[in-house]
Amino acid sequence: MVYLARIWLFVLVYVFSAILTHTTGSRVIELSDKFLDIHKEGQWLVMMYAPWCAHCKKLEPIWSHVAQHLHATPIRVGRIDCTRFTNVANVFKVKGFPTILFLKGDQEHMYHGDRTRDEIVKFALRLSGPPVQEITKPQSFQSIMKEQDLYFLYVGDRSGIFWELYYKTANMFQPFAYFYQTYPRIARKHAPVEKVPALFVYKENLHYNFTGHDLNDIEKMNETLYKWVNAERFPTFPKVTKGNINQLFLTNKNLVLAVVEENILEEVAPDMLEFRDMVQSVIKNKRAKYHDHFQFGWIGSPDLVNSIAMMVVPLPSLIVINTTTNHHHIPEDETEKLTPKVIELFLEQIRNESAPRYGGNSWLVRIYRAWFESKTSLASMWKGNPILTTVIFGLPFGFLMLICYGTFCQDILDADEDEDENTAHMKND
Repeated sequence: MVYLARIWLFVLVYVFSAILTHTTGSRVIELSDKFLDIHKEGQWLVMMYAPWCAHCKKLEPIWSHVAQHLHATPIRVGRIDCTRFTNVANVFKVKGFPTILFLKGDQEHMYHGDRTRDEIVKFALRLSGPPVQEITKPQSFQSIMKEQDLYFLYVGDRSGIFWELYYKTANMFQPFAYFYQTYPRIARKHAPVEKVPALFVYKENLHYNFTGHDLNDIEKMNETLYKWVNAERFPTFPKVTKGNINQLFLTNKNLVLAVVEENILEEVAPDMLEFRDMVQSVIKNKRAKYHDHFQFGWIGSPDLVNSIAMMVVPLPSLIVINTTTNHHHIPEDETEKLTPKVIELFLEQIRNESAPRYGGNSWLVRIYRAWFESKTSLASMWKGNPILTTVIFGLPFGFLMLICYGTFCQDILDADEDEDENTAHMKND
């Protein structure tokens, strides 16, 4: 009896687990080409994938967590196999896998950030609401500050040229940042307001004002506001990844990177951590001096920097990338000799264009970079699995050699046969 009871208990646990797994998995809606008829109804976060795509398979568990996290929101999370439903891929002009799209009515936004649950969820939540969200209670700031490390706040009425330009800019940058609007009586305890309308950016527990007000020149003010939001939408010292480096390049600033290496658990060795903090102290203590010209950050993936520098950089190290020309600068001093003062002198040399620069966009540099990336990829493959690398590159090379041998050596073989026949005839004669 005890044995049977254990069996029934095991069966019940198994059935319950299966139901729970099915329920959790069902958060992601499997879509077909009929999605084209309903994609403008409501809000959709959709992954376009291919079954053979390794990156898609890696994203699958993350996508399930995204769907679970957004289940209580109006956003429906789905996925489409574009190898089966090619019409969907053609309509949305899918050029690679996986492609993540947020759809709301006639709006269509493609996700370009890091493929993590938190970043994808933030992307969807930002786009699910209006470009500028209204704050009507002073208490709301506490919850906003807990949920978001960075946001923009407009203080004033929803009318006038300044408001129109702010709303227009918020609409453009909605996929990347949160934008709010409130009134002086509500914002007074949260941020000091001397003149209305006013605009702030909140980050690192501080407010920074927008000072480019010039209502007499609307075109200039529009350009100034766009540049300010584009530059301020990043933290002062963000972690730079493959997902956000292209966005950082759009600031048109010099990108100052502390290059370190993370392990699998995203941990940094103490000596590298000390170097990273030292570089951060430069912008933290001299923000007013360098913020307009330099965007600081740190990177834990040396391979990305190696591709830019076209060399294996030492760890830790410092590199400055000109995001306009793609040139880069590397200090002549060894890493051990870099101090905040030395780094400041190095940045001044970059500003007055006296520092040596490397790289760029010339065709020779592009050819060399392509060769370096190919060599690095091949070395990485060989290090990871030498047998598989030998098979992948050895078989095609072997077939090519056989084809060449058959093509160029056939005449020699035929000549030998003709020569043997002639020799035989001469002997018979």
